[in-house]
Amino acid sequence: MIESIELITVKPTPNGWCVARDGVSHGQSFQSGATAEAAARQMGAAIARGGQAAEIRIFLRDGSLAGRFACAAAR
Repeated sequence: MIESIELITVKPTPNGWCVARDGVSHGQSFQSGATAEAAARQMGAAIARGGQAAEIRIFLRDGSLAGRFACAAAR
């Protein structure tokens, strides 16, 4: 069985950073990239505790991928 993975992205905006989640029409805005990353990690951990895997992708201001983090689903 293939398990779905919830995708969370952290991307720059003109006024800060946005944390977005697949299937959610609006993201959360943050002034600091570090604060946005921390929020994304908390979101990923909460999803994993709920039994679904999550992946966090963090992008730099130039659009390149800075990092990927996996949150394994709790069993």
